[in-house]
Amino acid sequence: MPALPRLLIVPLLWAVACGGDPSAAEAAPTTPPWPQLAAAALAPAQQAQLAKADQARGALAQRLLAELSKAIDTHGTRSAISVCKVRAPELATEVAAEHGLRLGRTSHRLRSRDNRPPGWAKAAVDGDDAPKFFAGPAGELGVLQPILLQPMCVQCHGQPDQLAEGVSEALLRLYPDDRATGFAPGQRRGWFWIEVPKAP
Repeated sequence: MPALPRLLIVPLLWAVACGGDPSAAEAAPTTPPWPQLAAAALAPAQQAQLAKADQARGALAQRLLAELSKAIDTHGTRSAISVCKVRAPELATEVAAEHGLRLGRTSHRLRSRDNRPPGWAKAAVDGDDAPKFFAGPAGELGVLQPILLQPMCVQCHGQPDQLAEGVSEALLRLYPDDRATGFAPGQRRGWFWIEVPKAP
């Protein structure tokens, strides 16, 4: 598969992203709260944490996109829903372990309840589309990066008349509480969240 520009890789994850990331459900309670930071206020150590977060996010995006593309090319859009349900959380766990951090996907309109945001991000997922940064109590850096809907994503996240054949039935069966349709290209579909620990 040819390499895709980074700006395209991240949003494409939501083309058919349905599965839950178990790391989201395991997120620890946030006491005390994590204050939000301005991008310009990130210290050098936090800039290094942000770079690590970006690397992990890119790795997850590439791996998931490769599996989604193969599933769609071979079996059509409906099969990608199953890939996301099973493989997306597995890939998130693998990437998190490789990079020594925690990461997942979330949204203000969830498809899977397993994708609920970690505590530090709950108040921010309904905000504007700008990336957001948070200082954890033990030196962690929390990062929210927006995922914008791409035109191909309407097959699983668009208006009812835009969904690919069989997608509505599959979503009803797998996600009866789905709130992740009705989006238009360019809208924020959700967020990547990443927690990077303080360097030893």
